Amino acid sequence: MIQKNYQFNYSLTGKTDRPLILFLHGFMGKIDEFDEAIKLLSDEFAYLTLDLPGHGKTQVFGGDEYYTIENTAHGLINLLDELKIANCFLIGYSMGGRLALYLTLNFPERFLKIVLESASPGLPTDAERLNRIKLDSQIARKLTRIVDKSVFAAFLANWYNQPIFGDIKNHPGCDRMVASRLQNNPRELEKVLRFMGTGYQPSLWDKLQENKSPLLLLVGEYDKKFIAINTAMANRCEFFQLKVVPHAGHNIHLENTSAFVQNVRSFLMH
Repeated sequence: MIQKNYQFNYSLTGKTDRPLILFLHGFMGKIDEFDEAIKLLSDEFAYLTLDLPGHGKTQVFGGDEYYTIENTAHGLINLLDELKIANCFLIGYSMGGRLALYLTLNFPERFLKIVLESASPGLPTDAERLNRIKLDSQIARKLTRIVDKSVFAAFLANWYNQPIFGDIKNHPGCDRMVASRLQNNPRELEKVLRFMGTGYQPSLWDKLQENKSPLLLLVGEYDKKFIAINTAMANRCEFFQLKVVPHAGHNIHLENTSAFVQNVRSFLMH
């Protein structure tokens, strides 16, 4: 067991003399989320990939509070300590991007450069957070009713109908992504949605100007909601760079892997 409250399922690959990237997947993702991007990045970096709490094979010990963004962040810092990783690059997608931003603002000395893909600082007002908690609770209840893979597949089909995902369902990599998502436990995902959801997490908007780390914001051209959010983020901090990636919605690393990798490589290596 790596830590008292978490047994992270992780993979540490690549040559130890290469700069290390810690990847954090999104909601319903898992350790293989960035495999195609890592293939293109090849041996330029070393890689730490993992299943976040409530996903894949990672185990959470203790109460539901260990699914929160704050406790998960501390668990990840403990993991880096156990692996003797003093600092590294950090890439987070969607939910993993919100977690990556929390890590950046609270443990800035641990991360050299950060890439946030389709991420947000949470919601700025109590009213917005309460409304989002209600909406996520409705989705969470649906997760508790999933009894087999066919019902789970129907849930995922509905999930990827959301406008932020653009035309992802017609992407040739979509079936592979869905097959990976289906390996998760819906009961665990329900806890994630309730305790690490956008409504439950602390708003980070007022802390953005405190950031002094080089940080790249990536958003897909079809994801209008997150273009607006990330434009507002970039206006809060001089250390944020914003790039809108063509031919992609919310999931850039799947829909336009080559452009995602090109942006990551250019930002991290210069």
